[in-house]
Amino acid sequence: MDSRHMQIGEVAARTELSLRTIRHYEETGLVIPSARSRGGFRLYTETDVARLMVIRRMKPLGFTLEQMRDLLAATDRLDSGELDTGEREALLERVRTFERAAEEQVEKLRVQLARAEDFAATLRGRLEEPAPAARP
Repeated sequence: MDSRHMQIGEVAARTELSLRTIRHYEETGLVIPSARSRGGFRLYTETDVARLMVIRRMKPLGFTLEQMRDLLAATDRLDSGELDTGEREALLERVRTFERAAEEQVEKLRVQLARAEDFAATLRGRLEEPAPAARP
């Protein structure tokens, strides 16, 4: 169970997200702090950190905030355990759709990485070429 609470600074350090980004995700409703301290400070749990990590992983793959919200809603509902078979299958299919989209983005990134590595190798080769003989 999530009994230990963390302040936003610790969450930022653990997720490698800025305080501003975490606050933005709160403003957009993606992650709501589980509690507030008596002084009004945001308090987060391990579940909140896990949710932020999902968002952090989705962002570089080009998912929109709305898509993030949709996936998180589906996984939240799946985690609730109060589903009939039809609803569970529909939610799993939504998650599968995101999994396929993530795999497509990963493949595109692999192609980009291969091209970048080829480019770097070309430059490295250029730098390793012997200098042409100087003309008198």
